[in-house]
Amino acid sequence: MKQLITVLFAVLLSTNFSQANDWGKTGHRATAAVAEQYLTSKTKKAIAQLLGEENLVTVSTYGDDIKSYQEFRKYSPWHYVNIAPGLTYYEDTKNPDGDLVFAINKCKEVIVSTTSTQEEKAFHLKLLVHFIGDLHQPLHLGNAEDKGGNDVQVRWFNDGTNLHSLWDSKMIDSYGMSYSELAENFGKVSKKEQKALTSGTLLDWVNEGQELATQVYASAEVGEKLGYRYQVDNFDTLQEQIKKGGVRLASVLNSLFD
Repeated sequence: MKQLITVLFAVLLSTNFSQANDWGKTGHRATAAVAEQYLTSKTKKAIAQLLGEENLVTVSTYGDDIKSYQEFRKYSPWHYVNIAPGLTYYEDTKNPDGDLVFAINKCKEVIVSTTSTQEEKAFHLKLLVHFIGDLHQPLHLGNAEDKGGNDVQVRWFNDGTNLHSLWDSKMIDSYGMSYSELAENFGKVSKKEQKALTSGTLLDWVNEGQELATQVYASAEVGEKLGYRYQVDNFDTLQEQIKKGGVRLASVLNSLFD
């Protein structure tokens, strides 16, 4: 019985940790599932050679799955980037341990390098899939002082939570769709829309995410009880971010492998 309680406690800790720090598994998997629809044949083949029996969906949560291992703790700052209001990424002070922008560029660098091993390429590909997902959860570009909304306490229906967790997983869980249902819910993105979504640079996408994070902060008061109305008002935005993340992930991967 004592062993069972220990296991259950570990599971609960793992679940809460995940919800406080990432899109949540469903959001990441939906992003990856969208991306798989827009990969070229050459890119699909290259990815299969690196990942073997795995695919983008199964590796999309890898960046969070490895957080509990001491040797991977150094990658923790790579999941987010905090930029002071009114400043650009270049203008603000950089985290010496890296950030989300550094991480995405580093992963791309390793993947295309002629000196990287297959193991190194596969590892950084898994991280890249995850980090492009993180880039599109707006509070991964939130304020440092509140840990990207983790310290902004609100209520979701009758349960206490925080703004970051709400956008990570609470709204998605309440919607009740699986990752594949979420991905299919968008329909096919036209070539014209793909071009619009993938235009600009990584820093343009960061700036866009910053602006959205500001809107998310303004969407709720500390301690506010949120529910159906908040879901109706904001879920389209959340779904749009998943779609953008998926289409952009495919574009990044095609640029690396095609």
